[in-house]
Amino acid sequence: MTDIDIEQYKVTEEPFYEAQEDEIASYQAAYEARLPVMIKGPTGCGKSRFIEHMAWKLGKPLITVACNEDMTASDLVGRYLLDANGTRWLDGPLTVAARIGAICYLDEIVEARQDTTVVIHPLTDHRRQLPLDKKGELIDAHKDFQLVISYNPGYQSLMKDLKQSTKQRFTALDFDYPDSKTEAAIVEKEAGTDAETAGKLVKIAHTARNLKGHGLDEGISTRLLVYAATLMNKGIEAKAACRMALVRPITDDADIRSTLDHSIDSIFG
Repeated sequence: MTDIDIEQYKVTEEPFYEAQEDEIASYQAAYEARLPVMIKGPTGCGKSRFIEHMAWKLGKPLITVACNEDMTASDLVGRYLLDANGTRWLDGPLTVAARIGAICYLDEIVEARQDTTVVIHPLTDHRRQLPLDKKGELIDAHKDFQLVISYNPGYQSLMKDLKQSTKQRFTALDFDYPDSKTEAAIVEKEAGTDAETAGKLVKIAHTARNLKGHGLDEGISTRLLVYAATLMNKGIEAKAACRMALVRPITDDADIRSTLDHSIDSIFG
């Protein structure tokens, strides 16, 4: 389809991303072979930013879909719509990506219904095809098309895990929060704060992450650390900014809040 403006899907400015290991080279090799990739890791650890960075680095269009429990197969592949002239077909994001050779990133894939994820199967093996059953069309994916999915395995129940029949269609990269030095450098860069403040925020995050499984479902993400530093830059007092960005979003448990508030008080004096 020549009427799709590919440029609208290009990442035009370099997204800041600090590599932790060899994930950039590993992903690039997978892309060169057009292998589908699964990104696994906790909330806010940089999964989406990594994919944006790689799309920019490779110069390829990126189409991102935030999956949710109400998502249907039609939301991904497309549907017929009624207008003044009758009916017309509207491609979904997965179909657009397959046509133009984009990287299609399905974020938090396990949030989608399992019957929805089945539609990606023909795109993830030797066929690289997408059947549009309602339209009676079979799309051969563009040579540059790649499918990427992400999810947080530590936060999913057994009812919300991926089927093995889906998992084994992908290569996979494990992500986690960076080491303290790297994470502090990321917060310093992203929020435009000083190294000392960034280091203190990372210490608070480590306190919370040690509570995961002991009252907390999820620890404090790198994203929230950036939020806290940003609030400080806007004139919010450090402890208040930390409570607003780091504690209140992740728990309503009074004991956990008290523990984290005490950590904030001790670290920021």
